[in-house]
Amino acid sequence: MDGLAALLDGPRAQGAFLLRCLMDAPWSVRLEDESPLTVTAVVRGHAWAIPRAGSPVRLGAGDIAIALGPDHWTVADDPATEPQAVIHPGQVCRTPDGRELAEEMHQGIRSWGNSAVGETVMLTGAYMVEGEVSRRLLRALPPLLVLRSDELRSPLVPLLADEIVKDEPGQEAVLDRLLDLLLIAVLRAWFARPEADPPAWYVGQADPVIGPALRLLQHHPEHPWTVADLAAAAGVSRASFARRFTDVVGEPPMGFLTGWRLALAADLLRDPGATLASVARRVGYSTPFALSTAFKRERGISPRDFRALALA
Repeated sequence: MDGLAALLDGPRAQGAFLLRCLMDAPWSVRLEDESPLTVTAVVRGHAWAIPRAGSPVRLGAGDIAIALGPDHWTVADDPATEPQAVIHPGQVCRTPDGRELAEEMHQGIRSWGNSAVGETVMLTGAYMVEGEVSRRLLRALPPLLVLRSDELRSPLVPLLADEIVKDEPGQEAVLDRLLDLLLIAVLRAWFARPEADPPAWYVGQADPVIGPALRLLQHHPEHPWTVADLAAAAGVSRASFARRFTDVVGEPPMGFLTGWRLALAADLLRDPGATLASVARRVGYSTPFALSTAFKRERGISPRDFRALALA
């Protein structure tokens, strides 16, 4: 799997917090839930996304905002409106003085707000993205990014708006996958912007020589790759491949492979049922000792200690 696919593998929107918000002005919601990644799409009306640092951004119908946690941020009808609701960790909703709001603002199936109809209608989904692999992509994003409706040109927002209020068998899975698709579409469009700063390995996947080699490394980290193997698969000489890979990706092929393997290993170690031996095999190390040595050299901590901290 490549880095964008890995973002949604495991920590994807399985049972994600997903709501339709129906709001009449004046309204303001402070998001202090510290979700690592939140997707908000405006279906009707407008909203202001107000980051903790930086300028407020106006969102119109069809616009989408992605906010990275754990920073707090606010969404409101106007930057001057004082927060009337605060979303805490666990998606607990209270007034600023601590009064519970969940029942008071319930508006039906997966719907919440201060109105039954809403001058402004938004869809919001929160991801609990915690993986090492996903961080390789997310750290290239700004704390708050906004994609305009004419940049995305996708039917996913209207489709998600139609599906979110249905209560049918398998509906949670349908919504999870739609949210995943929307996130992928937004990130692809964002990284295609001229001013975006995607990771070099993400850009490298479009290179006719390096792209296929990157996909081999990412999809099959367990294989005992050599530079000669990758060069042969790319149809170029070993020296030419090594030079071009380093120029495009910013590090040598084996250096990239080591980083990728150890990031995957770190994510796999979060599963308490996975043995060190099974993790080593899946990421291309012949023995648990070999994995432990590489892991500790790169991260300054043993896999066992990393797991203990991650699961604490």
